[in-house]
Amino acid sequence: MKEPQAGELRVGVVGIGWAGQQHLKAYDSLEGVRIVSLAGMEQELRDSLQAEYSIPNAFAGWEEMLEHGGLDAISVAVPTFLHAPIAIAALERGLHVLSEKPIARNAVEGQAMVDAARKAGRVLDIAFNHRRRGDIQALKEVIDDGGVGRPYYAKASWLRRSGIPMLGSWFTNPELAGGGPLADIGVHALDYALHLLGEPKVVAVSATTHSELGPRGRGGNDRYTAMAASNAFEVEDFASAFLRLEGGATLLIEAGWASYRETDDVLDFMVYGTDGGAELKVQGAPFAPVGQLRVFTEKDGENADYVPAALPGRAHDGVVEDFVTAVRGGAGGWGEHDGSLALYRAQIIDACYQSAREQREVRL
Repeated sequence: MKEPQAGELRVGVVGIGWAGQQHLKAYDSLEGVRIVSLAGMEQELRDSLQAEYSIPNAFAGWEEMLEHGGLDAISVAVPTFLHAPIAIAALERGLHVLSEKPIARNAVEGQAMVDAARKAGRVLDIAFNHRRRGDIQALKEVIDDGGVGRPYYAKASWLRRSGIPMLGSWFTNPELAGGGPLADIGVHALDYALHLLGEPKVVAVSATTHSELGPRGRGGNDRYTAMAASNAFEVEDFASAFLRLEGGATLLIEAGWASYRETDDVLDFMVYGTDGGAELKVQGAPFAPVGQLRVFTEKDGENADYVPAALPGRAHDGVVEDFVTAVRGGAGGWGEHDGSLALYRAQIIDACYQSAREQREVRL
């Protein structure tokens, strides 16, 4: 075991699946950060990760980890229904919290997390790793620099052909997950779309959800599916939402775990503006590090389309580094990281589900 150093940021990770492992890897790469605790139910995997990262303390339950103490911050990388109870308990103990997306099952739980962060005066960040893609960052520079003029229509999608995650698991139980692909992967598309557009206010949503393949046992594959089902399929497998933005622009979001389309997963974004447009298309599973990015514009009445340079982004490495930077920035800046941006995403997603249930437009 490594000896602790003065001034180290002591972190713990709750959850040892794919996401939790991304957090472990990212923390391990940072100077002055020491992983001191790990919590996860799968003993063999927990033991393996404890040894790999030389973690002094490992627990089956998150409650034991928090009770043990010796932490400055934690990552929460567990099923969505646990985000709020773990985050709030940690914040009440004076810890900083980085949670996986979505912030919680719904905006009510998300608001409780934000309130706890504000009351404790601690950082609450939510991991939206796709906005840290290099191609999305390159496109944001184009839009921010006026490269498409004023955006008036945009579309963002994350679509799979056979990608229901763990069919019959917590992912397909609304009480555990909060929703289907709209809450799971659609929130990513919503996040990077609003990020690219400069965080416009959403004034109204009109959405539909469909559950056509999952209830019939279709839409899974070896990569995404654990066929030993313990829960019925009770969420949507496809959703679309039309968002009216302040100022008159509109945004279409599509999120699908399963539909009869091309085989490769696709993550995309398209925008039309008064002086140009742009398209980003990322394909594959896992996604390619850099997608196909094009900007459409004109000069002196002639087409002047071009391909902006884009490097691979840093995904969870960037998420974790930004969280650590915020914590180290001192109390004066912690209030700027209270989870409110992720809460706004949850409020929009809630409005979309309400719209789909009631078959009407819902104003925010």
